[in-house]
Parts: sequence; C-alpha cells; structure tokens
Amino acid sequence: MTLRKLLLYPALIFCILFATSCKEMAAEPAGEDAVSTRTELDPENYNVAFLIMDGTYNTELTAPFDIFQHTKYREGIRAMNTFLVANTKDPITTFEGIRLLPDFDYTADELPRIDILVIPSAEHHLDTDLKDKVMLDFVKRIDAEAMYMTSHCDGAFVLAAAGLLDDKVSTTFPSDIDTYREKFPQLDVREDVLFVHDGKYITSAGGARSFDAALYLCEKLYGAAVARSLAGGLVIDWNLQKVPHLILQ
Repeated sequence: MTLRKLLLYPALIFCILFATSCKEMAAEPAGEDAVSTRTELDPENYNVAFLIMDGTYNTELTAPFDIFQHTKYREGIRAMNTFLVANTKDPITTFEGIRLLPDFDYTADELPRIDILVIPSAEHHLDTDLKDKVMLDFVKRIDAEAMYMTSHCDGAFVLAAAGLLDDKVSTTFPSDIDTYREKFPQLDVREDVLFVHDGKYITSAGGARSFDAALYLCEKLYGAAVARSLAGGLVIDWNLQKVPHLILQ
C-alpha cells in the first residue's frame, strides 16, 4: 500500500462518519422548540386570533388575515397582531389542502389577551363542529372579554351555537341562509347584505366578500382613510357606501 493511500484513508473515514451523522440529524423530528410561530406579539397592538380547524376554507381565513396583518405597515395607528389558534399545534389542513401551523393550542396553552376573534368558515360548521363543546366553550370564554367577535360565511353557525347571537341580527353565506334559520329559529337573520354589525358581533356572507367585513372593521377602528389605504394595498376598490350592509348600534 502506498503512502498516498494511507494518508487518504483517515480523510475518507471522516467524510463517511460526518455524512452519516448529518443524515441522522436530519431524520430526527424537529420538536416543538423548532416550530416557527408568530407568537412574538407587540403588547401595544390589538390581538386578533383566527380560529382554525381541519376543513377551514382558505378565503374566509386569508381575506381578513391579509387586511388585518397589513395594519402593521400603517403609521400612527394601533396595529394588529394576527395569529392562529386551534385545538392542537399539529398542522391543520384547510379544505383546499393548505397546511397551517397554529400559533396556540387553546386547549393547552396560556393564551394572550384576545381583542378580536375571527371565525372563518370550515367544512363541518353546519354539523359536527357545532357539537364540539370544548371549541364552543372557548368561543364563549373569549366573548366575555373581546372587543369584537367576527365570523365569515358559516362561521356564524359557531357564534349561534355558542348562544351569542340570540338577541342579535346576523347573516351568513347566502345559500346557507335557510339552513341557518332552520337550525336557529330564534335568530333574526338578514339576507341580501354582505355583512351585519350588531353590538360587538360582525357576521359576514364570506367568500371573497370577507374583505368587506374586514375593511369595515378597520374603518371603524382607524377611519376611512386608513381603510382605503389598506384596500389599495391589496388592489381593492373600497367604498363602504357601495357595499350592501346593515349596522345596528
């Protein structure tokens, strides 16, 4: 064996050991500490929680999330911290297949103050989700202190099942109005409007028009100029007077 080959063997063994070690490290689960979340919350901002679960519909989540998250880029206002809450920290899969990482598990974590709760529509908001006592109790608990409780599309069914809309006017997804009335005959339900604001409850027809309810809340909190600025950043032609709505104070 030549001297050159003897000198190469240690280097070869080191490369094999190093590659094996890296492979083992990559195969290890990341662990909870490695999960990236948006839990760095500015204490001066409003805290806005989005209640998600498997089957959440993309648009009713992303439309208000986009509007509210962009408040961070406007000066001179109390902006919004936006984060996701679920009954787990495992990935949530939306109806359309996007996988989301919740920031907080409302069944186990100590939650920050929630000023605004957003309930996007989900696949089973007309059936099994309405029997989820833990979830409904969470909604009722947040309602006790929140400034605003908002829903988009069939998210209104959750607010109704929690007993929060019994003396309020509300709306939901247009084709589910009849089902909404059948399930909750005690409710005052309005159709042919894109959102209803009654007290601290804002219920939206949902879909792409979820942007309207979110922009309305921003106009309520920050004024028309800021709302138009947020809309312009997302190429939305915003004019509250042109949006069919009902406001009851």
